[in-house]
Amino acid sequence: MKRAYGKPRLTLSDYGYLLDTHPLRVWAAGRLASEPGITRKDLMSESEPTRRTISAWLLETPHRGAQDRRLRTRIERDAFARMAPAWRRLGFPFETLVPSYATAIGSSADRPTALADLMGIIVNDGLYRPARCLERLRFAIDTPYYTALEAAPESAQRVMPSAAARVLRGVLAQVVEEGTAQRIRGAFSENGDTLVVGGKTGSGDNRYLSRNGRPSSMRMVNRTAAFTFYVGDRYFGVLTASVQGPRALQYTFTSSLPLAVLKLLAPAMEQRLDVRPSPGGSSGTVAVHAMGPGSRPFRVVDSATGR
Repeated sequence: MKRAYGKPRLTLSDYGYLLDTHPLRVWAAGRLASEPGITRKDLMSESEPTRRTISAWLLETPHRGAQDRRLRTRIERDAFARMAPAWRRLGFPFETLVPSYATAIGSSADRPTALADLMGIIVNDGLYRPARCLERLRFAIDTPYYTALEAAPESAQRVMPSAAARVLRGVLAQVVEEGTAQRIRGAFSENGDTLVVGGKTGSGDNRYLSRNGRPSSMRMVNRTAAFTFYVGDRYFGVLTASVQGPRALQYTFTSSLPLAVLKLLAPAMEQRLDVRPSPGGSSGTVAVHAMGPGSRPFRVVDSATGR
């Protein structure tokens, strides 16, 4: 880059742009390289002329449009960086959020288990209880060497105010009563009583964009549809449908597909719903994951203990 762009007419701001680094960092790196023992106080004092120079563009009016775009981009990146820790606390599985319009409207990358974790938090009034697939391991049953190993109980962690969780449950119930998930309205009952069902639908036709900004039929990524839901006050889960690669062009399904599957599963799920908890026992939660061939279709999770 020095050979290609080492021209006297390039400013410190130009080098910062080429390096995708704030110009003040470039200046500070050069100053520290020339004098490693310089104190922070002296570095701050010597940086004043540089700080004035690289901030001058904010006061230059001929390029107001470019200034506004740069500021909006910077503010948006900072906002997504501040949101990421809050999302991860609620189950988001990645370190960072992509600052994009797609993320802003909910089309961010995610995993079915992360969506189920979030729904479990909402059902549990804002408490996070880790899901565990194994409750107990028993060896040498009916012998003198019988041994049983049980997982240590994990305490619940509050990650959302209970008031917010209750509001979210009401909003999700409206999606089933009046919104995009009406197909399963009234599909579940427990001991003869109709259960409140809530959830959120989502679907995606994911492709690369061509030069003109339109979706390219030749570079198909996948087609997906999902429904994350809760049933009553003890059961929650996620159903996903996904087709990968170019063959996804052959499919046109939307989130109505996982809704139809859930409605077909309702009678089998009600067999568990009608089983009353044992005296002194805790209620159970079924987290349903349907993620395609090779995956385990059901996980049973206890909402009270996390087992």
